[in-house]
Amino acid sequence: MTSVNLERGKLAFSAACLAAVSAAIGWWSAMQVESRRRRKRAVCTALQPRTQERTESDSGDHKGKPLNSPAARLRELLSSGRLLTMPCAYDALTAKLIERMGFEITFMTGFGVSAVRGYPDCQLVSYQEMLESAFGIGSALRGICCIADGDTGYGNAMNVKRTVRGYAQAGMAGIMIEDQVAPKRCGHTKGKAVISHAEAVARVRAACDARDEGPWDICIMARTDARATHGLDEAISRCKAFREAGADITFLEAPLDEHEMERYCNEVSGPKLANMLRGGKTPMLSLKRLEEIGFALAAYPVALLASSVSVQIELLQLLKEDKDTSHLEVSFEQLKELVGFGEYYQEEERYST
Repeated sequence: MTSVNLERGKLAFSAACLAAVSAAIGWWSAMQVESRRRRKRAVCTALQPRTQERTESDSGDHKGKPLNSPAARLRELLSSGRLLTMPCAYDALTAKLIERMGFEITFMTGFGVSAVRGYPDCQLVSYQEMLESAFGIGSALRGICCIADGDTGYGNAMNVKRTVRGYAQAGMAGIMIEDQVAPKRCGHTKGKAVISHAEAVARVRAACDARDEGPWDICIMARTDARATHGLDEAISRCKAFREAGADITFLEAPLDEHEMERYCNEVSGPKLANMLRGGKTPMLSLKRLEEIGFALAAYPVALLASSVSVQIELLQLLKEDKDTSHLEVSFEQLKELVGFGEYYQEEERYST
């Protein structure tokens, strides 16, 4: 009798274990199904098109973004209401020089990046090459902001978004996106052409979406070259539309005189950039006058490049003639300090064993 009861107990225990295992398997399967449903809903939500239209006030809403990002510092500078002088860098060394001389902001010039690679500014330099330059400049700077030339975004709207994300990850405070056809070219040279008004706005909207959709933050500078091809009215109309699409800054390239510059500043809201290119189509004005007109940024796109080429030509001619060149050169000690040997030695000492 005892043996029979023992066997019955074993059978009951085995049945209970099987029921428990079956229940656990059923619970796990249900959880997996629910998890898959949640992921599917999340993907579907992410893939839904953004239908809400932006207004001008939306461009200032940056909730959830890093409070001390390069873009946040740039917005703080722009909110001061004073004109920012912006010498343009084309590599890490020129960026370091600009910061060392006390400027608050710089710009990575596509003209300069192209030039030091031996090419004209006709978009012969690729997105990847520009991104590498942005990473180099971003790594060299310690505190000042840098806006980088993003050309046309290097393709369609999805390319534009990738370009914006890449520049943000490189530490750029802002990126300039323009409305030229690809391949673009320098704004003060011949042969320019622009895309349609609607395409231009869509391009800027894609850039602003890239800014808003991720954890990164970057300011969008929207540039138009329509003044040369469609006239001032169309160029101003595009800048207004860029602001409505969410652009933080606008840039009307190559106005021909002060009256056109004044119209632009009076009719378009938000921060605006003046491009001061000696020998270009826009008159060279003093910083005081640019501020009076209403500009927030004064860019000097090739000043460092042109001056360095001038000095190098003079030095090479003197070398060719076997003449002294010392008056054109900084000392070797100064050069070592500029490129960072002093900082390197301090760090080396810190970690010596």
